[in-house]
Amino acid sequence: MVPKTLSLPSPLTEVVKQTAHVPFYRRSDWAAALQRPDVTLQDLPRLTKAELRQHSPHDLLPTTYDLTTLEKQGLIEEESTSGTSGASVRVIFGKTWWAEQELRALQRHPLIAKILQADPQARRCVLTTPGCNGVSCFARWLNFEQRILGSSLFVNQSRIPFTITPEKMRVMADEILQWSPVFFDVDPVHGMWFALYCEAHGLKFPSLQFIITSYEYTSVCHRRIMERVFQVPVINLYGSSETGHLLIEQPSGLMTASPETAQLEIADPDKAGIGQLLVTTQTNPYLPLLRYEIGDFISRTTEGYQVHGRVRDALRHRQHPWVTTRLVDQCFTEIHGVAHYQLRQLTLDSAELGLMLDPKKTLSQADLDKLQARLEKLLDAKIQPNVLTLIAPEDSGKFRLTVPCTA
Repeated sequence: MVPKTLSLPSPLTEVVKQTAHVPFYRRSDWAAALQRPDVTLQDLPRLTKAELRQHSPHDLLPTTYDLTTLEKQGLIEEESTSGTSGASVRVIFGKTWWAEQELRALQRHPLIAKILQADPQARRCVLTTPGCNGVSCFARWLNFEQRILGSSLFVNQSRIPFTITPEKMRVMADEILQWSPVFFDVDPVHGMWFALYCEAHGLKFPSLQFIITSYEYTSVCHRRIMERVFQVPVINLYGSSETGHLLIEQPSGLMTASPETAQLEIADPDKAGIGQLLVTTQTNPYLPLLRYEIGDFISRTTEGYQVHGRVRDALRHRQHPWVTTRLVDQCFTEIHGVAHYQLRQLTLDSAELGLMLDPKKTLSQADLDKLQARLEKLLDAKIQPNVLTLIAPEDSGKFRLTVPCTA
């Protein structure tokens, strides 16, 4: 039974009412929370990623729907997440939901809103790992025509960008020139590596007006190279397959929420205000998620949000609860000559820093010393830098900038 009066904004009241028809939310802890006379969002239990993985989609689909019927009628998409923060999760959403929630987020950026108003079907090129699937990523080994979905051309068909041959890079560039996209939609590592190829071969894309980065954390190193090569704004778009796009970066560098799509909370913040992001979705009736632990750290000021990276990627520290990927990445600000990196903790007292170098910018000894000193101060640990020619991705195809020690 759902209480008649909820101390929640109106859209959330409607979401909470859906729990009356969702098997997962019939548990005793949810039932007890929902019976409080003046229940607030914070009174409700959290939904963990492990629970979502175990119960989606059947136990989270309202009983007012039948999954087989929805599939036969072609009303839904069923996808699997990339498994970045653990094993893959099955999610379902309406046929038009992905495009609708993405557009809401994109329109909150002034430049993008202006461009899309003039050209609602603006062409994009997507460069990301084919380890993803569905509407946000694409299958591999398909020809040019088979990789066109609406106004999007899915370009990259290789899991590790560093191993793509120059011949394949040239094919990718030719396809993009043929497609004449208004914007790129890129995994930042794939986008950065493609940018370096274009720079080395003097390739330009006259139609390109901006770049969206998504799929994983965008380093200042990745951004610096893409901005240098393509000479257009690089804008971060944050979300997940199960929640939709939640935040978009503004010209100030902070991120703005898309409140129609979801309600955001910061749970268990540390002294700096960095805590775990909880998401309550509002627009996907087939997968109502309340206080979902999406698996990322976030902070907020009066002007906007800052995403800090995955919880599982946060490094350990003797005096602090966590050192987030963002805090590590900020040490690379104004450090030129690095294209990509991975900081791997060995113990609480030591870490290895793998560096892939920018072929157009020399990493000076002074900058390397400065970077090492910043990281050692941040972690209170000894850092050993090493130059690498390749950093391998995870099984999901995503790259980890920071890897904590297990001991």
